[in-house]
Parts: sequence; structure tokens; C-alpha cells
Amino acid sequence: MEFLDYEFLRLAWWIIIGVLWIGFALTEGFDMGVAMILPFVGKTDEERRVAINAIAPHWDGNQVWLILAAGALFAAWPTLYATAFSAMYLALLILLFSLFLRPVGFDYRSKLPNQSWRNFWDWALFVPGVIPPLIFGVGMGNLFLGIGFEFDELLRSSLDTSFFQLLHPFAILSGLLAIAMFMMQGASYLMLRSDGAVYERSRRFLKIAATAVIALFAIEGLWIWLGIDGYAIQGQLDLSAASNPLNKTVTVGESSWLQNYSNYPLFIIAPLLGFAGAITALIMGKAARPILAFFGSCTSLIGIILTAGFSLFPFIFPSSLNPNHSLTLWDATSSELTLHIMFWVSLVFIPIILAYTSWCYKIMWGKHTPESIRENDHSLY
Repeated sequence: MEFLDYEFLRLAWWIIIGVLWIGFALTEGFDMGVAMILPFVGKTDEERRVAINAIAPHWDGNQVWLILAAGALFAAWPTLYATAFSAMYLALLILLFSLFLRPVGFDYRSKLPNQSWRNFWDWALFVPGVIPPLIFGVGMGNLFLGIGFEFDELLRSSLDTSFFQLLHPFAILSGLLAIAMFMMQGASYLMLRSDGAVYERSRRFLKIAATAVIALFAIEGLWIWLGIDGYAIQGQLDLSAASNPLNKTVTVGESSWLQNYSNYPLFIIAPLLGFAGAITALIMGKAARPILAFFGSCTSLIGIILTAGFSLFPFIFPSSLNPNHSLTLWDATSSELTLHIMFWVSLVFIPIILAYTSWCYKIMWGKHTPESIRENDHSLY
């Protein structure tokens, strides 16, 4: 594999897309995590505004990671983008409509002093805190089970799946794991940005969420090991050939999804980070060390997402209807020229986004308290 040849670019874009989804999970993770615990950590209007103002100035900037990740899927893996959006159309519509509530909720929630009005918008913000991680988790769980699709000789996809078929118990468990991950991220972040009663309630939610992450992650691993058939490519692929998902043979059940950890021993770092980070968040939350708790939560999210990617490698969208038509990072990509141009664009713009985001957090950093909310009643959310 030579630098910037087709094989390298395909692998590089698998890594870049993984980085973008991790960026989404880390930043939108605490946005949505705070939103999902908002009605519970705040018992008064001012306490809820403490939680809201910890994330309201940043949520739209953080959502850039979701837009980038979706755009990267469209540009780098167009076959995956088209097939996935067709197979999960209703679920993605639900995701999209739930996200509509976020800007409206943040902007209008405190416009009126009426408590019923504000309570309504608090629960309206709760919905886009829970729905997106649930749908993303269910979607990830279905990748391990396989999606019902296949292609004809012209690479036109046909589907044999429905919304309710996506609700397999394993996929639902994956959705619950994603909710627990985001709750852990949100609670640890809110500990950094609050004080007093909100801090203490966030601390309790962190303990619950971190414990749930450890338990659900372990159950998922055992289920994959003992109860789900893995996919494997038979024979050798031409990694520099034009993309064509029909030119391979895939076996099912002869190896586990965990086989990659034998083939690539360094991959074991990912699940270890997943467990170690959640344990760190749990211990540091109990010890009232919010910085270390947040670091542990971030580490756990990175480890769990990498575990999913490493386990599926090189598959990115397995087919349960015709396993030979499963999409991999080697046969679902755009042209070499497209990947080459986008590679350099990403190397320029991703660091700019990181730098600008870091600067925004530095400028607007600080703890919020009910007292600070009262003092800045008309300038804060």
C-alpha cells in the first residue's frame, strides 16, 4: 500500500469517518445527555436554566460534526449512503423531526415567564436528547445483525426490511447503551459547568449512567460472542479495483464478529478503553473529580465506538438478505479522484473546526449557578 493510492485512501476515509462520528458522540453526546436529564437535575426554573445555559451556546456548533459525518458518508461511501437511507428511512425521519425541537426549544423556552410554557419546552428538549442516541444505537446494533438488502446487476438496491424489523432485542439493547453513553457524557459535563444542587444531581446521574454503560457493554459483547453470527470475506480482494460490492464471496457463521481481535491484536485496546473509561467516570464521579470523570466518559465513548468499528472491519453495511452483497470499505467508495480531493480538504478543515470549537469553549467557559442566572436574567437562555 503506497501513500495516497486507492487502497490507502479507502482505509484513510474509513478512519476519517470514524473520527467524525467520534467527534459527534463526544460533543453532541454531552449536549443531548444534558437535555435528557434536564427535567430531573433541575427542580426549579433557575436550576433548569443552569443546565440549559451549559449547552445552549454550543449545541449548534457541535451539530457540525453530525453534518460533516453525514456529508462524508454521501461523498466517500455513496452506495452506503443510498442504501442505508432507504433501509432506515422512517427511523431517520423520526431522528430529523426530533432535532427540529432543539433550536425552537432553546430560543423560545425562556421567552415567557409562564411556568407551564417553560415546562413544556423542557420536555420538548428532552425528546431530541433521547431519540437520536436511541436511533443511532439501534442502527449500529442492526449492523451486527445484517440489513435486508441486495443489488441487481446494475447495482440498484432492493430492500426486504421494515421499521419494525429493525427493533430486534439486540438492536434495542444497543440503543439503550447509546442512551447510557450520552447520559454519562452529559452528566459528567454538567458537573464541570454547574455547582450546588444541579452538580449533586448530575453526579448521581453519572453514577447511574456509568454503571449502565459497563453492564450493557458487557452484555452486548457476550451476546455478539455467543449469539450472533459474524461475516467474513472468503479469499482475497483486489483492494485497488473499482468499487463493486458484487465481486466477493462472504461466509456467515463460520467466524465471530470478534475474530478481528485475533487477526489484529491491537484492536483489543478499544473494548479495554470502553470499560476503563466508564469505570474511571464512575469512580471519579463518586470522588467529586469532575474533570477526571469527564475524561473517563470521553475515553469510554471513544473505546465503545472503536470497538464497533473494529469488530465490523472491513464491513460497513452487512446484508442479511444476500451476504455476498454486503458493503465493505473496499467496495463501496467513490472514485479515487474524489477520495483524493476530499482527503486534502478534510486535512485542512477538520483542524480549523477543532480550533474554532476549542476557542468558543474557552471564551464561554465557566460555571453557572442560580445566582448567575438571576443576575443575567435577560441575557441568558
